[in-house]
Amino acid sequence: MTEAATTHFGFQSIPLADKVRQVGRIFDSVAGNYDLMNDLMSLGIHRLWKRYAVHKLRLQAGERVLDLAGGTGDLARLMSREVTETGRVVICDINGNMLEVGRRRFLDEGLVAGVDWIQGDAEAIPCPDNQFHAVTIGFGIRNVTRIPEALAEMVRVLRPGGRLMVLEFSHLVIPLLRPLYEAYSFKILPEIGHWVAKDRDAYQYLVESIRLFPDQESFKGMLQGAGLGGVRYYNLSGGIAAVHLGWKV
Repeated sequence: MTEAATTHFGFQSIPLADKVRQVGRIFDSVAGNYDLMNDLMSLGIHRLWKRYAVHKLRLQAGERVLDLAGGTGDLARLMSREVTETGRVVICDINGNMLEVGRRRFLDEGLVAGVDWIQGDAEAIPCPDNQFHAVTIGFGIRNVTRIPEALAEMVRVLRPGGRLMVLEFSHLVIPLLRPLYEAYSFKILPEIGHWVAKDRDAYQYLVESIRLFPDQESFKGMLQGAGLGGVRYYNLSGGIAAVHLGWKV
């Protein structure tokens, strides 16, 4: 097996073709408890991060937005309020179970108008070129097998002048907090996953995938390499997460 035929799955090296299946198994397992686990793991702070990320997008009424790895619809729910009923939010996720959880929750809340749900891969987005004023992906880019290919697809479906927003776990920029953060990540989070989601391995993968994701400056370079201009990032909670923004030129 050549190096080019492998990729990382957490700290493991696996065949490139297996990553989609492995990630899919994890999200099939945790779909029903996904939002609860996010609240428990972050003490609810992920909701503030998402509000901040949507605020930075500066969405306008009537705009069309694509939310990739949209899952249970947290970002889409916030964005639908900004684009109003004259706009449209398309939620795309590769995992059917996550989409089903999201659909049910939107129906329960009466959120039907201006929202579409499609199942698809971020590396082969099932949408035409130059369609969206904004493309977003929240806590999903690190699960993609080929990140450069996914970024190229996001740029493809953006209109000229459209913006890409990536919200993702990142690298802590406060050195004094690192020992505490490491202990919480590797000792406590997998145990929460074990007791609440009944899947310790899924949350062990979560922690490992965060550690392997590029730091803020490196990911900024990847966005610039995809052809985006004006790329900038905003650290959240000392760099535990970061919002990256760029514009299609």
